[in-house]
Amino acid sequence: MTGGPPRLRVRGLTKSYAVPVLREVELECGAGEVVALVGANGAGKSTLAGIVAGLVRPDAGRMELDGQTYAPARKADAEAAGVHIVLQELNLIDTLSVAENLFLGRLPSRGGMVARAELQRAARAALERVDLAELDPRTLVGDLGIGTRQQVVIAAALARSCRLLILDEPTAALTAPQVERLFGHIARLKADGVSILYISHRMDEIRRIADRVLVLRDGRVVATRKAAELTAEEAVRLMAGGEVETAPQVPRRPGAVRLRVRGLRREPGVRGVNLEVRAGEILGIAGLVGAGRTELLRAIYGADVPSEGTVQVGEGPPRRFRSPREAVAAGLAMVPEDRKTQGLLLSRPLVENLSLASLDKFRGTGGRLDCGAERVASAKVAERLEVRCRDLDQPVVELSGGNQQKTLIGRWLLREAEIYLFDEPTRGVDVAAKAAIRAALDSLARAGRACVVVSSETEELMALCDRIAVMWQGRVVRVFERGEWTAERILRAAFGRPEEPTAPDGGEVQ
Repeated sequence: MTGGPPRLRVRGLTKSYAVPVLREVELECGAGEVVALVGANGAGKSTLAGIVAGLVRPDAGRMELDGQTYAPARKADAEAAGVHIVLQELNLIDTLSVAENLFLGRLPSRGGMVARAELQRAARAALERVDLAELDPRTLVGDLGIGTRQQVVIAAALARSCRLLILDEPTAALTAPQVERLFGHIARLKADGVSILYISHRMDEIRRIADRVLVLRDGRVVATRKAAELTAEEAVRLMAGGEVETAPQVPRRPGAVRLRVRGLRREPGVRGVNLEVRAGEILGIAGLVGAGRTELLRAIYGADVPSEGTVQVGEGPPRRFRSPREAVAAGLAMVPEDRKTQGLLLSRPLVENLSLASLDKFRGTGGRLDCGAERVASAKVAERLEVRCRDLDQPVVELSGGNQQKTLIGRWLLREAEIYLFDEPTRGVDVAAKAAIRAALDSLARAGRACVVVSSETEELMALCDRIAVMWQGRVVRVFERGEWTAERILRAAFGRPEEPTAPDGGEVQ
């Protein structure tokens, strides 16, 4: 760092939700310095970045920016101070043009009308800064590929005066040439004295562009290293910490293969995946943010149609589902990661949310809904999962997060599917709800169902699963049998460094 106070100084930063997320974090970043934040999923990296960017309010601690007290109450306060963040979840509006997204909230105007010519000139200048001069700023964002969208977000951040730039997994969706462009921008920003917090799981990138690395584990900074001196192996050891003990479990006895995935591809998230899941088995899917775990489940389920490969259910023909409707008809069920926007009808009563996937069971004479049978079946599932509610007519929006999640799982238990896909089934729920959900998954497997579980909690996968497949950059790079895995071996594979890359069928990993 240069002389004088650091550009950013963080002292004692603490944040809790249901559990502590950050614990007295200390951080400094100098002018023209790149500080990388690394850690396993849930280590607190994004929460720390969110606090610095004004998206999250800390419970305790303080921050300084160029020696002055810095306490943004909202994102706009941080931006006014020259602090900008580029999130992995791209915050763009598909129905607006590139130019409008670049200057959203500060569009140039004349007489109360948008000054289109001025907007286009400013947008072209902003795009040139990120080597996108060939992109027409009038193009709708919804027509762009994800890599170009990422570059547009970066251009929007750089279109303003910037003292500190936070990049959260910025290369996850970029091609190799786009990554090179980004690194060129970072070099120029460093030369201009801009400070950068860089969140990434890719150690080769970090060693190339970062000056220092902070390793987080369980909300704490456990090590600070010079980037050039931190090996991937040491980073894995620091992030994993001590070995995680798995809960004792009565072994399950998996049967025949119920789900067979071959060469499944949907770029950029899924790149030729092979998987097999047996009846009576829980297969865990591990991997870091951006590895393609959610994208894989969506491709299997037909929520995103694959470009190549097949999905075979039981002895049925290999195929590619082109919609969730086709997948459900074939015996699949999926509980998505985002229950509020992709799963539940929040304003509707509990009974309707539980029965939504099984209405054909409750058709009476003349095709009318047998409301009595619907309520009886829904009540049994709600009782089985211990959904805490006033009654079946209570709107789901009034339930706690854990009870909302149990409602969504209950919908598919009522459907009695053969194959269940769960994406982060216990995220954001309390300890009691987590235990109930884990028990429900175990019960499904013991009843002969085939289950696939994506989770960012390695401990959860180790306690729950019969096998764990680890994804890295859209591919399955290692499949562990129970007894083979440790937290460190799983994390090592998640960084693309498995000891023995194997495909689940014994063939070459695609």
